[in-house]
Amino acid sequence: MSDDIYIRLLGDVHAERGFQPLDLGPARQRATLAILASAAARPVPMSQLVDGMWGDEPPRNAEQSVYTYVAGLRRAFEPDRGRRAPSRWLSGTGAGYVLHVGPAQVDSLCFATRLDEARECRGDGDDRRAVRLLDEALALWRGPALSGLTGPFAERERSRLELLRLTALEQRSESLLHLGRHHEITEDLRDLTARHPLRERTRELLMLALYRSGRQAEALEVYKEGRLLLLEELGLAPGEGLRRCHELVLRGEPAPWRGDGVPHQLPRHLAGFVGRSCELDELARRLAPDDGSPPTPLVIVSGPPGVGKSTLAAQVAHLVQDRFPDGQLFVNCRGATPELPALTALDVLGRFLRGLGVAADAVPADPDEAAAMWRSLLHGRKVLVLLDDAADLTQIRPLLSTPFGTALLVTSRETMTWGEDSYQLELGRMSPAESAAMLAGLAGEERVRAGAGDTAELVRLCEGLPLALRIAGARLAGRPDWSVATMAGRLGDERRRLHELVAGDLAVRSSLAAGFTALERSSRPLDRLAARTLSLLGLLHVPEITAEAAAALLAADPADADLALERLTDAHLLDRPRPGRYQLHDLVRLFAGEQRPGDAKKPVLRALAYFAASTRLASGVLDPHRAQRGTAPESAVHMVTGQEEATAWLLEEEGVLTAAARQALAAEDDDVAAMGVALTLALEWPYQRSYRTLEMIELSSMALAVCERLGDVENTMHAQGLLANALRMRGRIEEAVEHLRAELAIARRLGDTFSEQRALGNLANAYFNGDQYEQAIVFAEQQLAIADLIGARVGARYAMLIIGEAHQALGRPQEARKILALGLAEAEEADDRTHQAQLRAVLGRVHLDLGEPEHALPHYLIALELIERAGYRVGRLRDLVGLSRTYRAMGKLDLALAHVTEAVAGADGLAEWETEAREEQAAVHEARARRG
Repeated sequence: MSDDIYIRLLGDVHAERGFQPLDLGPARQRATLAILASAAARPVPMSQLVDGMWGDEPPRNAEQSVYTYVAGLRRAFEPDRGRRAPSRWLSGTGAGYVLHVGPAQVDSLCFATRLDEARECRGDGDDRRAVRLLDEALALWRGPALSGLTGPFAERERSRLELLRLTALEQRSESLLHLGRHHEITEDLRDLTARHPLRERTRELLMLALYRSGRQAEALEVYKEGRLLLLEELGLAPGEGLRRCHELVLRGEPAPWRGDGVPHQLPRHLAGFVGRSCELDELARRLAPDDGSPPTPLVIVSGPPGVGKSTLAAQVAHLVQDRFPDGQLFVNCRGATPELPALTALDVLGRFLRGLGVAADAVPADPDEAAAMWRSLLHGRKVLVLLDDAADLTQIRPLLSTPFGTALLVTSRETMTWGEDSYQLELGRMSPAESAAMLAGLAGEERVRAGAGDTAELVRLCEGLPLALRIAGARLAGRPDWSVATMAGRLGDERRRLHELVAGDLAVRSSLAAGFTALERSSRPLDRLAARTLSLLGLLHVPEITAEAAAALLAADPADADLALERLTDAHLLDRPRPGRYQLHDLVRLFAGEQRPGDAKKPVLRALAYFAASTRLASGVLDPHRAQRGTAPESAVHMVTGQEEATAWLLEEEGVLTAAARQALAAEDDDVAAMGVALTLALEWPYQRSYRTLEMIELSSMALAVCERLGDVENTMHAQGLLANALRMRGRIEEAVEHLRAELAIARRLGDTFSEQRALGNLANAYFNGDQYEQAIVFAEQQLAIADLIGARVGARYAMLIIGEAHQALGRPQEARKILALGLAEAEEADDRTHQAQLRAVLGRVHLDLGEPEHALPHYLIALELIERAGYRVGRLRDLVGLSRTYRAMGKLDLALAHVTEAVAGADGLAEWETEAREEQAAVHEARARRG
């Protein structure tokens, strides 16, 4: 923060360093400062600056003008700053411009802070201190707020501040009335009433001041004048408060002072509250049991920022307040209030004790003594205590041991564990129906119903978060010309979403920032580690994260990363959908992405290396005979000890690995993109097993472009081969052959004979899939020759498989059986179970061609068992259909039907195999019909 700067908005816009005024330039430049200063230390997006100065019809060069004004302000505040040196005072971020001053350095924010403090003092019964605070606040004014400025922001903010000033004057008068100092305020109130003749509260206070001063007739005249004005100007009768005051004066009753001595401090509840019916019922049942038994002593509502904890708590408190006739106490513990310290336990106790009638100077200074007095005062009473925004249990622990009959209702962003005599509600996000109802209440039911599809999209983008919904609804309400589709469209751009979710002083970003800042500035190392973890999680665009992946980001031990993730979960900044898996909601992810650390590249590279190395290891454990392309990056890895563990890990992480590879390959940074290539190559066999051909084509195409950009010839060769195999699996044979020939050419140019024989084998397979069986044999025999020469037995077995398949397809079963038998013998000797399964499946077809289903059966049965263990989806379908044909040939139609039915069910989404399975299924049904 720039502590030597002070900005004045309550009058002419003025700034000073020390006591030296600064030249702030023209009016719009001062307006820019006013907007930034009103959001001290929070980012203000360009759109908000433009809207604040020009509204809905900005000039074409509006943004350029803002840049000019910002530059002018930087010169004014930092005249000695070098041309290219970063500004210490006014910085630009991805979220907007940030003015680095605290609330104590802007007079309008100081004014608002004093008002809040005075309001709390009045609630606690400390009117003397409230008057002192209000006097300090009002002394900050030097004239009309933002004097000399025009534009939408200046007009709105001027009206808001003037209304706050009027409220402060009324609150000051009310406190002086409570203190019996009515003689001091009579003339001030008369002047205030003359300037605001239609403001009923001001007129009511003037009547009370006159009445207490023995001037009953004047008080009645003030009422009469107000009644006539309201009727003539607005066509309205006086409100309840003014009428009640009039009756009191007419009857000559004693004027009220403090009420009945019972505190009623609950914040106002929302008249338009919607949803949360189940949560309301459960909380009400805990606080006011139907059988009349005592309430649960401690009820906690926890949940993420902006989920509506405070609103729900206030709502239920009003529902059950009749069960607590001895009073309702309220305090904002400020556990997540930016720039303001959280209240201490003694602060909270002091406020509550004063609210219960203890004189300010009688409140003990020792927390234990204060807690003892608290328990004594509550003994035998039924009091509801609402502690909003508690930082943690430590902050409120001294209040927890309350006598039975008193209930503490606590809201917090933290998950709290207290034990018996307590209940905790983890408040989740609103359902789509509740969210739509909330929008309807804010923006209008007809408007929301008219665009039901757009409403559903807007609800999805707000993620059921009441704060986001409230902001979206408020913006729609303030812009009648906008449709729901307009608002949804503005939120649809992820880069702008947090900028758009701002309305007045409500902002999703600032709500999330409060929780993040509390962790970041905590004295506890784990909290600070959790804050750093969140900022790093924003670097990865993956659906889930584990402790091991987070450890790679952090360059930390997985156990420490796990503690940090759990801490974020307790703070409701992460979700844990199942043990060991953590998720960021989109709005939190976007916020985390804005907290990008200075050196973001190294963590990303570490995480990508972990993904690539772990994928290669798991794939190798699952099938050690499959040759993997490229080289493994150096990294810690996820250890798997067997095929089942490897299969489970690859299936669990498939979505994460795909998202990570896609993000890396799209990166402009060469090192990050290159690591994306390594991950893509590692995914070759997992994708082939699960038949993720579309993902293979997408990522291998991106990898090929990256390799060509980087001039990486070897990995260009590998990307060509990977893309070719994906295209072949999709039936795009001509394209596949083109890429395979490119791979073959590079392999020969590099003198890489292993890659050469692999490219030849894949060319053979492509020609086989294109029904060019003789060509397939030619290329497979070339592969076999090279593989034999260099001792690549896995390549030799693959060549024999393709040659055998081609002979079988050409109607040469004897030639096929001979070479397939050789290949099978080698595969069994090497314990290559994938090749065993593939070779046996073709041998099964050969025996069926020879009319030997009894010899085909064992081949298919063993092939199915092996291929299921290896996890190849298409291989399993092939073997199920083969078994159906075998059993059909043997006359075992029930077994045939069972296997082909399983194949049809498993072929969903694979058109070619679904067609083949259904054709076989029809043949089985026809055979059964013939049998009768």
